Amino acid sequence: MSGPRVEFFFDLSSPWTRLAFANLWPMLERTGEQAVLRPILVGGVFNAVNPAVYAAREDSGNRRLQHSWKVLGDWARLAGVTMNFPSVYHPAKSVNAMRMACALEGNQTALRTFTAAVFESYFGRQENLDDPDVLVAVATAAGLDGAAIRAASVTDENKLRLRGNTDELVARGGYGSPTIFVDGTDMYFGNDQLPLVEAALKR
Repeated sequence: MSGPRVEFFFDLSSPWTRLAFANLWPMLERTGEQAVLRPILVGGVFNAVNPAVYAAREDSGNRRLQHSWKVLGDWARLAGVTMNFPSVYHPAKSVNAMRMACALEGNQTALRTFTAAVFESYFGRQENLDDPDVLVAVATAAGLDGAAIRAASVTDENKLRLRGNTDELVARGGYGSPTIFVDGTDMYFGNDQLPLVEAALKR
């Protein structure tokens, strides 16, 4: 395929995606490859193909979920990122954040900057992921034009683009965030599968 060999479908509300995003770039440096970031609405994916996620969240006695918070912290320390999670905003709505991310999809450098800044805002400082004013401020502090990104994010064209990305992921077999494709069809899911992505890139 032409262009970057790696596609990274993501939602900013996912703590595991925050980890995978941090670990993605060193892996790409090691392999000499590039990635394209593809914003999605993970709630739309769950509604379509993975509704069991909601039931798991509601089960306060879910041992796997409880243990996952400990494992999440272990991974965060390994990746060298802050992970103050869950916060008072969990589970967070991410539609405003993902629309702003989608508005930057055509400028991958800016999208990477925005994504890193919002991850630090939500998982580091526990700021509201779905507050447009917070998102504009975070983008501006990162050197981007937050107001312009916000304005672009609420256009019908941009909303349809985000929906299209989400529908595309479902059609290609995805069921959550992050979903990573190598060479278009080789699908991987989650931070813990990044070593498999790296192995695939080296084949």
